[in-house]
Amino acid sequence: MTDAARTVVVTGAGRGLGQAMARRAGADGHRVVVAELNEEWGERTAAAVRAEGGDARYVPCDVADPVSVARLAEAVAPHGPVWGLVNNAALANGVGGKEFQDIDVEVWDRLMAVNARGPWLVAKALHPLLARPGRIVNIASDAALYGSPRLAHYIASKGAVVALTRGMARELGEHGITVNAVAPGLTECEATESVPAGRHALYATHRAISRPQQPDDLVGLVSFLLSEESRYLTGQVIAVNGGFTMH
Repeated sequence: MTDAARTVVVTGAGRGLGQAMARRAGADGHRVVVAELNEEWGERTAAAVRAEGGDARYVPCDVADPVSVARLAEAVAPHGPVWGLVNNAALANGVGGKEFQDIDVEVWDRLMAVNARGPWLVAKALHPLLARPGRIVNIASDAALYGSPRLAHYIASKGAVVALTRGMARELGEHGITVNAVAPGLTECEATESVPAGRHALYATHRAISRPQQPDDLVGLVSFLLSEESRYLTGQVIAVNGGFTMH
């Protein structure tokens, strides 16, 4: 299978990190499926990929809805095997602030449905379409590695993504499908506009590389994890946060 023939699905690709990863996948020669709930954002990302010389199309998808995810798989199926899946879609903006005992059950369940169940639902639906070998990249968060306070539901959901990554890697390894997780740090994009100034200050103080993190700081690693060169790397969680966490 040539690079030009490879389909890569990026969920939550309408803005921020997802958009940056979709654009890089297009620049790398992949055929990009922009899976996004917000139609305006999704179409804008697909248009950006095409404007940069890539191949992309928008497919609406709510990763928390099994019916919507099934429709995503149906839309992708006629276009051949899926070489790569980037499970990026998540609720991240405006989710923090309350201590664990003050989080409403409904808020907890909604965030878990998107952030933890969503990657599983998408991988489950696309599993029959995955190329063998192939690539899955799950987007976690360094907040789960650090144990960020007043984000209990968010870090629990991203911790679940880490565990899911390891379990899927064990199950899919025999088929040559690698499954890895990337844990970004606090990144300057639309999803973090509501993050309190104190948390930005914490990262600025404790990063080894003190400058603010940008979406483009992540795309090189994701590009590698979607490439042939990552064929013997699986089940790993890689933090990209300027050295805010080290392990």
